Amino acid sequence: MSREISALSELVQRESIFVDRLLSEVGRVIVGQRTMIERIIIGLLTGGHVLLEGVPGLAKTTAIKSVADALALHFARIQFTPDLLPADLIGTTVYNAQRGEFSVRRGPIFANIVLADEINRAPAKVQSALLEAMQERHVTIGDTTFKLPDPFLVLATQNPIEQEGTYPLPEAQVDRFMLKVVVSYPTMAEERDILDRMTGPQTPEISRVITPEQIASARSVIAQIYMDDKVKDYILNIVQATRDPDRYRIKDLKPLIEYGASPRATIALTQAARAHAFLRHRGFVTPEDVKNIGFDVLRHRVLLTYEAEAEEVSSEHVVQRIFDGVEIP
Repeated sequence: MSREISALSELVQRESIFVDRLLSEVGRVIVGQRTMIERIIIGLLTGGHVLLEGVPGLAKTTAIKSVADALALHFARIQFTPDLLPADLIGTTVYNAQRGEFSVRRGPIFANIVLADEINRAPAKVQSALLEAMQERHVTIGDTTFKLPDPFLVLATQNPIEQEGTYPLPEAQVDRFMLKVVVSYPTMAEERDILDRMTGPQTPEISRVITPEQIASARSVIAQIYMDDKVKDYILNIVQATRDPDRYRIKDLKPLIEYGASPRATIALTQAARAHAFLRHRGFVTPEDVKNIGFDVLRHRVLLTYEAEAEEVSSEHVVQRIFDGVEIP
């Protein structure tokens, strides 16, 4: 077994060389925000959609655009607004008077990487159309179903402070996002670097460093990364603890949780932990990989009760207590 893991680690080290080049290339435009960039890459390498939440001006959109520029993939940006229609997203049928027939005009959703900017500003019908695309990887225009390109990834942003003119995302759609990343402010040193770089005479440009073939190859390698049964049990215990914390002797937590994480969270945490190990050039998963990525997988999947809201308890607090309470293998 140790020889197999050693051979797998060598394979991962060869296949993951592009990760450092990608981080370096994006780092020419984005100062700091290493966690956010890594989460976007994890989404790309696992096919899991990513939701970025943060106040305006934290380079969420710029980070997504920079990663897309470094890839030889089709990128589309959709600015979500209250008057957006499903046809604006997926496309529609158009009547051609000269030919006397209808033809399909495809929407911007037919791209490899779709930036859904300020996703919580779109009404329910648009959210429903996006949900089908995210989950089924196809869309329906008229009476015809069209398959979306591969790879297909939705990277969405939302503003947590301005609620006027916004629509809460349906819980079913929120669960479709593999990761929800909370973007924080830069440090003073990072902000000084941003100041110097973005107010200089020349704005850095991104060069392409990855091909679709490299992404496909990396995905196949990530699926092979070794995960010990004890680590799998650790993931299962964490997810189970979100549903029944009393079983794990985590006191006073059950009244704060309305619904725990679904089995989709177990799958997402497993895939994301493997991808996290890949970014660290390892051929095996450790409990630290699970802990490092766990907050982004679980924070939007643990629904709190009114009692928790009244006590101003956040989902991050609940997830932290779960990780503190579940024994590490």
